[in-house]
Amino acid sequence: MRLTAIAGQMPDAVAVVEPLGYDGKGKRRSRHVTFRELDKDSDRIAAGLRELGVVPGTRLALLVRPGIDFVALVFALFKAGAVVILIDPGMGRRNLVRCLAEAEPEGFVAIPIVQTIRTLLRGRFPRARYNVTIARRWFWGGATLDRLRRRPWTGAEMAQTAADDPAAIIFTTGSTGPPKGVLYRHGNFDAQVEQIRDFYDIRPGEIDLPGFPMFGLFNAAMGVTSVIPDMDPSRPARVDPRKIIEAIEDWGVTQTFGSPAIWDRVGRYCRQHGIRLPTVRRVLSAGAPVPAEVLRRMKAVIHPDGEIHTPYGATEALPVASISAAEVLGDQNRLASAGTADNQNRLASAGTADKTRCGAGVCVGRNFPGIRWKVIRIVDGQIGSIDQIEELPTGEIGELIVQGPVVTREYCTRVESNALGKIPDGELVWHRMGDTGYLDNQRRFWFCGRVAHRVLTADGPMYPVCCEAIFNSHQSVYRSALVGVGPDGRQRPVVVLELEKGIQESEALLAEIRQLGRDNPLTERIDEFLFHPSFPVDIRHNAKIFREKLAIWAAGVKSEE
Repeated sequence: MRLTAIAGQMPDAVAVVEPLGYDGKGKRRSRHVTFRELDKDSDRIAAGLRELGVVPGTRLALLVRPGIDFVALVFALFKAGAVVILIDPGMGRRNLVRCLAEAEPEGFVAIPIVQTIRTLLRGRFPRARYNVTIARRWFWGGATLDRLRRRPWTGAEMAQTAADDPAAIIFTTGSTGPPKGVLYRHGNFDAQVEQIRDFYDIRPGEIDLPGFPMFGLFNAAMGVTSVIPDMDPSRPARVDPRKIIEAIEDWGVTQTFGSPAIWDRVGRYCRQHGIRLPTVRRVLSAGAPVPAEVLRRMKAVIHPDGEIHTPYGATEALPVASISAAEVLGDQNRLASAGTADNQNRLASAGTADKTRCGAGVCVGRNFPGIRWKVIRIVDGQIGSIDQIEELPTGEIGELIVQGPVVTREYCTRVESNALGKIPDGELVWHRMGDTGYLDNQRRFWFCGRVAHRVLTADGPMYPVCCEAIFNSHQSVYRSALVGVGPDGRQRPVVVLELEKGIQESEALLAEIRQLGRDNPLTERIDEFLFHPSFPVDIRHNAKIFREKLAIWAAGVKSEE
């Protein structure tokens, strides 16, 4: 267990900092634990779970707010050999209950409100015998976290697990269909820690502000302090930038990870108020393509030698690729000082954002060392074996497939999705990313949109990310979405527009946007535009656009015209 090793190397270093609001004088309060305390705490909890009857392979749903308890409990569950069910509470009660029921938990480690729902809906969870309440227990049985923690520490706890043993079930966001439970194995997590640590040169002693709770677990395994942000992780687009900035300044944060929606708000606030964050040397942002302007604003406020990275991947395979803001924005000085072996290639390819604005798609960078990838001919259906694929040449748009130690092998709920999402290759399994794009002559992947979001017109397919960039270049457009109205093969392309705050719809504005489309061969056929007040987005990052919902909405509007 990596946590135990870190606790032995740096026992008194702070592992996790949790915000506790403000005192009467307006000063922020917090609590923290060291790596030694975190390791022993998780030992005691794991021993208590074992006494309750939890054995390796027991499925336990964990629904706890981000903080010290969350980190300690995940490591305790791993030490007990349990399979942790992790799910986004922001998906709404109906989806939450359905996903949990599909995962068939044998118990809940959860806050009181979740235990209340579990008790009232006990028929949906017939196997839930091992239940632990975080805080006070009300009218149900089971243990409490405090009770498990009060037992004396009797030594390290570690179930005998192998790399191929199940470790967790993590649900997809459901951005292109119902959320599915992805089965993670211990080897997947171990490979993730190594890939992320080595690729970004993350070192023990750094201080991270993780805007996504799972990154706090990686930090603990790497000897990095996690300063838990004061935010609702299921609503990053509503984050208060002042609280993020305050935590960075109070703790001297050197690295931070979060959705593009977080950095959009933080970057705008910093620019508006002339704030700089000189301790921050590394920003990671994932969940959706990061607009160049968001990268530019954030680079202007962090340490002059700092960098922003946008890792690319999916719940089923993460990380797959990465690109730096320097490469996106064409920062020649930053690239020249990188000192990497392929420096000349990077210099030659500076400024991918310029190509993105012209409709080339979004460059997500080069694959991580442990990842193999191919772009194949798009097939709307099952691919029975790797022998059935058609690998495409450089520059031709197709679907991306990936294979490697961080790539999960299967879904354990909605198992019919395995036939559609996985490609057998002997003892190996390739994952279909569900993303369209192409590899350039430097083997970088350019993302053009989801396979399910192609607009299939009579003149051929249109790819959303490529087309949307043309309209996003207008200063009054916050974001746009290309959707298809009508039957496949005869769809009409419709562009839905969300304007910047304070901008009003007008015929003059629409005329300017329409002309942008006519001036580019990718979008010259588009003649239908609709304004939408606020796009529906994914629950995890608040950045992926739910184009399916917009397509239904657009079809309804068009039918009324």
